[in-house]
Amino acid sequence: MTDIYWERLVEGYKMVGSLSPEHPTVAHPDPELADRLAAETPEERTYVAPEIDSIRDVTVEYEEGSFGIRVYVPATHDARRPLLVWCHGGAWAAGDLDGAEGDATSREVAARAGAVVVSVDYRLATNGVHFPIPMKDAVAAYLWARAHAVELGADPERITLAGASAGGNIAAGAALWIRDHSLPTPASLALAYPTLHPVLPPPSAELQSKLDRVNRIAGASAEVLTPMIENYLGAPVDEASPYAMPGVADDLTGLPPTYIFNDEFDGLRSSGEHFAHQLAAAGNHVVLETLPDVAHGHFARPGLAQSRASHRDLAAWVVDRTAAPAAVIISAAEPSA
Repeated sequence: MTDIYWERLVEGYKMVGSLSPEHPTVAHPDPELADRLAAETPEERTYVAPEIDSIRDVTVEYEEGSFGIRVYVPATHDARRPLLVWCHGGAWAAGDLDGAEGDATSREVAARAGAVVVSVDYRLATNGVHFPIPMKDAVAAYLWARAHAVELGADPERITLAGASAGGNIAAGAALWIRDHSLPTPASLALAYPTLHPVLPPPSAELQSKLDRVNRIAGASAEVLTPMIENYLGAPVDEASPYAMPGVADDLTGLPPTYIFNDEFDGLRSSGEHFAHQLAAAGNHVVLETLPDVAHGHFARPGLAQSRASHRDLAAWVVDRTAAPAAVIISAAEPSA
């Protein structure tokens, strides 16, 4: 059977790749800014990810199929150490455990927080694979981590479920699924530059002023984003369920404390910001942060100063969900202990 959503996504990638630098989708209204955001820094050239005491790959099998995880165990010996379940990004159709967003982030949090990290190789939304498979893989990875926490030397009550970009979407959808199926909830959530709405909420005036300086790809215009979302859904955007696009949920109550951090020059920031206020309006504890002077996906460049700051702040959050990173807005009351 022909998978029209996958074909549209592939054709969209081909089209963008064939566009000239002058095309409105690709052209940068502020070339100097574009060059500055893309420039490799000296710190990136010298960056080396931390060594971790033990790293192993595991296959998780459950009723929906099988997928891989990578388990990072640092050389600490506290039976109450925290555990991070981490989902990489990649527009739901790309990314893997070896890329910097997956591997370097896992190593940094394991080293900085003394935490066990379970990095999830969820099945990608490629030809014939759609929601809910990636989200259910994340749920299964979380349940595996909880079931094996003690043998890994971690506390099952100190698990953070997290992800970046599409992985942030998957983590948030998994949290809703866990809540609605009366499963043990994670201690906290962490969402890096996530996509949480099938149609992006209108940007603030401040964000719009930033988007006016970047091209439509960086701005996550509908022509760029819609094929990615519909390929994940395997359906039109208006058919998105809350587990696929948590921003459309009618009920966001009862979710764990959540740390959302976005990139300044990123159209997806409107989704992360709007979702933070939705969570807060539902009575949840939310920490919202914007990383300055960076485009979408800064974890893919682990040597960046902004990535180093996010490694530090994410690790602090994993250790203590009441920890508020520097220069953030607290959007709701403090969480209960």
